[in-house]
Amino acid sequence: MKRLLALIFLTMTTLLTSAQNTQTSDSPKPPVAKKVPKPANIHGVDITDQYFWLRDKPNPDVKAYLEQENAYTDAIMKHTTELQTELYKEMLAHIKETDVGVPYKEGDYFYYSRTEQGKQYPIYCRKQGSTETPEQVILDQNTLAEGEKFMNVGAQRVSDDGNLLAYSTDNTGFRQYTLQIKNLQTGELYPEKMLKVGSVAWAADNKTLFYTVEEDQTKRQYRVYRHTLGTPVTSDAVVYEDPDERFNVHVYRTLSHQYLIVEVGSHTTSEARYLRADQPAGEWTLIAPRVQDQEYSVDHHGDQFLIRTNDKGRNFRLVTAPVASPGRDNWKEVMPHRLDVMLTDVEAFQDFYVLGEREKGLPQFRVVDFATGKSHMVEFPEPVYSAFPAQNREFKTTKYRYNYQSLVTPSSVYDHDVNTHKQELLKRVEVPRYDPSNFKSERLWATAKDGTKIPISIVYEKNFKKDGSHPMLLNAYGSYGFSYPVTFSSSSLALLDRGFSVAIAHIRGGGDMGKPWHDAGRMMNKKNTFTDFIDAADFLVSEKYTSKDKLVITGASAGGLLMGAVTNMRPDLFKAVVTKVPFVDVINTMLDASLPLTVPEYEEWGNPNEKPAFDYMYSYSPYDQLAAKNYPSILVKTSFNDSQVMYWEPAKYVAKLRTLKTDHNPLLLKTNMEAGHGGASGRYDYLHDTAFDYAFILWQVGLTK
Repeated sequence: MKRLLALIFLTMTTLLTSAQNTQTSDSPKPPVAKKVPKPANIHGVDITDQYFWLRDKPNPDVKAYLEQENAYTDAIMKHTTELQTELYKEMLAHIKETDVGVPYKEGDYFYYSRTEQGKQYPIYCRKQGSTETPEQVILDQNTLAEGEKFMNVGAQRVSDDGNLLAYSTDNTGFRQYTLQIKNLQTGELYPEKMLKVGSVAWAADNKTLFYTVEEDQTKRQYRVYRHTLGTPVTSDAVVYEDPDERFNVHVYRTLSHQYLIVEVGSHTTSEARYLRADQPAGEWTLIAPRVQDQEYSVDHHGDQFLIRTNDKGRNFRLVTAPVASPGRDNWKEVMPHRLDVMLTDVEAFQDFYVLGEREKGLPQFRVVDFATGKSHMVEFPEPVYSAFPAQNREFKTTKYRYNYQSLVTPSSVYDHDVNTHKQELLKRVEVPRYDPSNFKSERLWATAKDGTKIPISIVYEKNFKKDGSHPMLLNAYGSYGFSYPVTFSSSSLALLDRGFSVAIAHIRGGGDMGKPWHDAGRMMNKKNTFTDFIDAADFLVSEKYTSKDKLVITGASAGGLLMGAVTNMRPDLFKAVVTKVPFVDVINTMLDASLPLTVPEYEEWGNPNEKPAFDYMYSYSPYDQLAAKNYPSILVKTSFNDSQVMYWEPAKYVAKLRTLKTDHNPLLLKTNMEAGHGGASGRYDYLHDTAFDYAFILWQVGLTK
């Protein structure tokens, strides 16, 4: 009888969902974007872009069209308004709104951030000498956000004496940060403002500041300036400029505090320069000149540099070099290249150093004693997890601080004692109304068509049954060698509590299995990223973790490219798609060198000015490969002030797809008119956005009321 009732319920739900998804004569009508043909012939291929005009941001017709799309999306989603409110309240109930982070010591102070109920942004504070002394608020992001529709804090650097704070803010979302200096003794701001700033580092004299700025057109960080407190910004000296459009510059101070480093890097090649921090007017010295397709990064200890480099193998090795003569001829190998282990990072302290590694798709920390050379591993308790370096600001210490979390375990801060090898849990984020024992996570392995094993991380309720009846949200990224972190999300509980599983496909193009994993999914191997995702989804369906009519997929930015490509290739495999700030107009963007990011991206995607690269990129470009066929339900989200994936890419994609798709499934475009690549900046606004996404997802799998 129960099975019969379940079948009746499932049938009714399917019919209801179908009725909701099918437009009737009374349904709101989607906007129709005007067509203004822009023909081009590229390597003998005729391409006409009907929606190129949407790039004209100042054109009032552009903004009007986006607002029409927003109104249409709101009208279609109106029946989920109560559900959105319910989801928002649920997600909010899983957050401790008033909370305090773990203090970390730097100089004479303990620094931390905290949040207050009802306030969108964190408050940055410190206490002098002890965590028991009175609090000093050094920066309140809520105050900075007053009168602004967006607010993000970028760099924050305190001078050695603790008296000055250099911090940068972006109030549009376009990633253009303004740097200011605050006197922490008086609370006053110095008059100078530096514009379009990226990285920042103080010299040892407590008055000299080095900072990088972006190039106007490309937005790459290309210059390093030296500023002396109290002098006009117009007199700041340029200490380094890189003319190659593939390269960005970054300045930082070593943990030893003895050296400043300028790192110059493209997607495949890098070099570095150094300067004594107590000689800010001195000449910068090159460590080793750049060699195409070789990368290295630098830390400092005593009379030597520790250098992580891939000169002898894609997964990097560790070498040392004397500070007095650090060129390649003097590099001495400490940790050789390993085929099965990726060396991701090195952090040097007074008596030990920590190597960040990835093995079998999982991060790990190797702690090495400088005096003896002996090493040990930090142990982690779960089969699927993420671990990141935390705030380690003290050079002389016996403890290494890191963040640990998993799909089941909330964000946790630990101190690892390098002498006793014991871990001390300092804080685990409190998640109200959550019991981790009710959930299970595991690592699965799908087999790609070429035999490659693709790792999948998944979480679900413990009473989950692999019978194909459960909906799933499947995430992925798969680009730039980025390893998709297996992190805890309290928001996801709104889906998990409704019977969902949530999964991550760690596909090629990412860095989950080392640098070769990235190489196997970029340039002329990019299609492996898409086929890996499809093979992972097919595996999850065949193993009955879900079914095609309950599988929802999501990705953002380059992960949005993934969403567009796999939806073109296998639209039958997915019930719904949520794609955010998607890079879908690959050819038009990569042919336009005037756009931010284009030239540096040639080393990730290829240069379409070259015919072989064009042919390959064109064959998967989501915008160019849209066709007349059935597509799943699709929610496309973007931001008007996005500087990484311009709003017009998703807008053009939706406009074109509307003219081609042969189904009656929803196709919605939602543009945040006041944000950038990461969406809303305030934490409550972000939860509202997530509630909207989840309402769309639940609607599509028939779980709305």
